[in-house]
Amino acid sequence: MPSVVGLLEQRELGARRRVDELREEADRIQAELAAAEQEWQEWTIARRRVDTVLAPDSGDTADTKITPDARDADVPSAPRDAVKPKSQVAVWREELPWSVLSVDYQRILQALADRVRLHQGPLTCQEMAAVFGMDVVPARVEALRSKAKRLVARGWLAEPAPGRFTLAQGVAGPGGGS
Repeated sequence: MPSVVGLLEQRELGARRRVDELREEADRIQAELAAAEQEWQEWTIARRRVDTVLAPDSGDTADTKITPDARDADVPSAPRDAVKPKSQVAVWREELPWSVLSVDYQRILQALADRVRLHQGPLTCQEMAAVFGMDVVPARVEALRSKAKRLVARGWLAEPAPGRFTLAQGVAGPGGGS
């Protein structure tokens, strides 16, 4: 007959394996979600760019009428500088305040602004996760990497070396864009 301690160890080992399997699955799903969110963002930007090109601007195209598509009825139009949390990142331009970004993006900018102020180098996403007090696991790091890459694409951050991020030229403190 097996000992009680031996049975407990077997059950503990089984539970540990199950936890590891679930964590791996959660990391895979988180990475897949980040990729899908990035693709969705790119399509949203493309649609808005097409809307901008097709929109009548000065009367030259006054006879052009854009009819709303029923499929876009659930996509509310927003002012160009308004950004909803966890949705879009505004393209950086001089005098654009950090407040147009969601809190997560502002947090990344603040961490990098602190590094610049202290004359320290760029940060990796793993280092950012540690600075933010997050668990440094692939899902968290990839979520930060996705956000940092989005900020690079919109001109807020620079990536001087692969995987290392710093504020872009001209981007300064949280009060404004420059």
